[in-house]
Amino acid sequence: MEVIEKIRNELTELADGEVVLSQQRFFKEPIKSYGVKLPLAAAVGRKLMKETNKLTKSEIITCCDILWESGYFEESIIACNLMYSIRKQFKPDDFLIIERWLRKCVTNWASCDTLCNHTVGTLIEMFPVNLERLKDFTQSENRWLRRAAAVSLIIPAKNGKFVNDIFEITDNLLEDNDDLVQKGYGWLLKAASKSHQDQVFDYVMKNKSRMPRTALRYAIEKMAKELKEAAMLRL
Repeated sequence: MEVIEKIRNELTELADGEVVLSQQRFFKEPIKSYGVKLPLAAAVGRKLMKETNKLTKSEIITCCDILWESGYFEESIIACNLMYSIRKQFKPDDFLIIERWLRKCVTNWASCDTLCNHTVGTLIEMFPVNLERLKDFTQSENRWLRRAAAVSLIIPAKNGKFVNDIFEITDNLLEDNDDLVQKGYGWLLKAASKSHQDQVFDYVMKNKSRMPRTALRYAIEKMAKELKEAAMLRL
């Protein structure tokens, strides 16, 4: 597709070997990268996104498929933004398309979070029927699906939504051994504490003996000093 060719040509022109090395420091797993800083990559996407106004929803999803399948970090970020740009056209079954990307294409926390924070979070708010499918992610062997179960609800959590579902997801992930999953659900609890601090604090106090320190520290980060001290006591 012509728009894909233009994206790749621009990314190739902006490629910088030093940026590749710099980006890799943020990830434990190896990433495939052009070496383009994310603000520049996002700008490439925004510039060429105007051309997608001529494309149907189906054609845009095909573009996203192609970008995801390349394995390039920058292309995955552009694909996330491109999918989010058609949020007004979302239907409930679009969740299955995103799940496929999470299962087969996501290989790092940045791509996972960029896709989930906005696109999946918006889709869940529009069609809460997908919450049960999201909860199923907590049982997956795929670390990115388990992280997705938490980080997809970050923005709804900040808005005070889905608190009972958030605690259910957190229950399922509570003793997860993966630090990226721990950080994901800890971040989710921190977001939920904005509107439901008492409930989140009570949850932490009830479960702190089982909750990994990493997750607990994330969860209480925005709480008052005395609450933090109580949560950390005897850990």
